[in-house]
Parts: sequence; C-alpha cells; structure tokens
Amino acid sequence: MNGEKRPFVVMAKPVGSRCNMRCAYCYYLEKGKYSTHEKQSRMSFALLERLIRQTVEASPGPVVSFVWHGGEPTLAGLDFYARAVELQKKYLPKGWQAWNNLQTNGLLLNKKWCAFLAANRFDVGVSIDGSEAVHNANRRDLAGNGTWERTRRAIRELQAAGIEPDLLCTVNSATVRDPAGVYRALESLGCGWAQFIPIVVRLPEGGFSAESVSPEEYGRFLCDVFDLWVRNGLGKMDVQLFAETARILAGGKPSVCWMAEECGRAPVVEEDGGVYACDHFVDPAHRLGTLGGARLDALLESPSQDAFGRAKRDGIPAECGACPWYRFCGGGCPKDRFADAKDDAPAHYYLCGGLRALFSHAVPVLERIMGLSRQGLSPEKIMEAFRSETP
Repeated sequence: MNGEKRPFVVMAKPVGSRCNMRCAYCYYLEKGKYSTHEKQSRMSFALLERLIRQTVEASPGPVVSFVWHGGEPTLAGLDFYARAVELQKKYLPKGWQAWNNLQTNGLLLNKKWCAFLAANRFDVGVSIDGSEAVHNANRRDLAGNGTWERTRRAIRELQAAGIEPDLLCTVNSATVRDPAGVYRALESLGCGWAQFIPIVVRLPEGGFSAESVSPEEYGRFLCDVFDLWVRNGLGKMDVQLFAETARILAGGKPSVCWMAEECGRAPVVEEDGGVYACDHFVDPAHRLGTLGGARLDALLESPSQDAFGRAKRDGIPAECGACPWYRFCGGGCPKDRFADAKDDAPAHYYLCGGLRALFSHAVPVLERIMGLSRQGLSPEKIMEAFRSETP
C-alpha cells in the first residue's frame, strides 16, 4: 500500500446466499457452502459495526458507499438496516455521508420498508425481467409460483414513497426472444434507470446452461433495445450500458467495473465476515481473509487483490489490442472469459461478438445524439428526428 486511499464500493451480504426465491439462472445460492458457519444466518451486529467502521476508515470520502446484496438482503430484517444507519452516523466524520444501495427482489417490501428506505435516502435496485410471462419463466418463489405481480407491486410501493428504483433485468434465453416486449414492460413502470445483465453460466462438462444467452442473441437484443430507446426513451429512462458508452465517448471513464480496464474495487463481505475479491468470485481461491482477522483496507490493498484487479487488463487476448471497441468494454468481465483447453492462448471474452455488434450499431448514433444535444435540441426533438427516419 502507498498510503493513498482509493475509492471502492463494499458489497455486503448480510444473509449470505439465503433467498426467498429460486431463480432458474441464479449463480449465488450455492455460495453458502463456503461460509464458516454450519448454517448461514444473519450478520451479527458486532460484525456489522466492524464492517461499517472499517469501510468508513478505508474510504477517501466524503461519500462512503455500501451496497446491500444477497441472496435476498431484506431477509436480514428492517431492524438490521436501522442499526446500520445508526452505526453509519456514529462513524462518519463531520461532512461525510453514506450512500446505501439495496438490491432486492422486492417480495418483502411493504409500506413500512419503503418509508424507512425513503427516510434514509436508500437507492433501491429491483430485479424484474420485463414482461410478466418472461419474468415468470425464470423468477419463481420457493413454492414455484411466478413473482412478477408481487415485484411490480413492490415497485409501485417504492414510487409511492418517493423512491425511483433502478430496474435490473437479466438478458437470458427467455428475454432475448422478446426485446420489444421486455423493453416496453420496463418502460411502462415509469422508472428512470434500467440495467441489462447477461446470464452466462458455463457448465462443468462444457457448454452453457439452458438459461444462458449466446453472443449473437445478446448483440441482437441490445441493438433492438437501443433502437427502441433512441425513439422512445431519451430523457425518460436511461439504460446503463448506453449511458456508460456515452460517458466514454465524452472522454470520461466507465463507472461500471466490467467496462473498466482493471477491476477489484468492489469486495464482498459475507455474513460470516469472509471477504472475497468480487461477487462473481466467491470461492476459496478468492477469499482475501476475514474482517475478524484483518482490516478491510489491508485486504482491499493486498497483493492478491491487486493482482486480481490487474489480471483483467493483463490477461486480454491479442485481438483486443487492435479492437476499436476495446475502450468501451475493457475486455469484458473476467467471469465471462473462457480459455480453449487445446492451446495456451489467453481466455476469450465470451460476449465479445455481441458487444461488437452493439457498439458498431450504437456508437455512431450516440455521437449524433450528443451532437444534437449540444445544439440545444431537447430529448423529445431528438427522438422525433429519429422516429421520422426508417429504423
């Protein structure tokens, strides 16, 4: 460590991988086997206090970021988050503030939950896979029932409390079949932000799970959604990938880890205090230590975590060096890089073809949109211009 504090986001898992749903494509349910507890429970208040204190102490400030994730983080109960807010106020220096983001399936949210989240200025991300039929194809509760209506109701409760939730939609083998229906269903919810998260699950025996999306399907889906967004969504609902691409075009750096050249600034803290390199690498090989055995800042700046972050940049295949779109994707998420066992070539980013298709389609349009915006045209006028053209 050189003594300089660098920004990071801690992803806290207060109930580990426990969840009240059984989504067909979930990659996290099995992670409980790595807990040092015989049975995963709720993070203790003592560990919660250690987490908050050490996160504040490791942060450069003045905003300290906490993402509450799972499993399903609302299973920790409202009292857990009330205690978290109390502890943040206790340890934050004067003039600093905490940014709390709750990522939830929404099933437990009610008026009391939403009032608390609004009063304490939580940002909330709600997982919903577009339309009812597509959502219910994969996102079911413990009894096997679809959850779309309950999720939609939770979004309405949040909005009634003054919270504009982010919509987290997976791109899987069901959603790719209906990009227009998925996009319009999300748009109809009246929220200002949506993320599209690709499902890629490599099977031990080779190949991919039935829910996984292929690169070609991913590219077609994103291009179709982009065209709909350009003609209907400007100024109404931002899409993370499109917004990040525009940010890079404008000379900025990506704020999303998988698009950056290096990663490793989003450690996971599990309910037993185990600290891992990343949400997608919760396994013994990427366990950095525990909050009880080492300080969070030491783990975050450890040689192993530093090497993990640099490996994203250092492990890219040669083709990335000549790719005009590398500055947008940063070589993709390491979890989706797969090597050919037959040779020693670097792992290839599985979704490369899909993103190439999107960027080649969308970047010229985004450049035009940005130019029209600089001329003073409103989002509605820009959309009118595109709607008047042949898609």
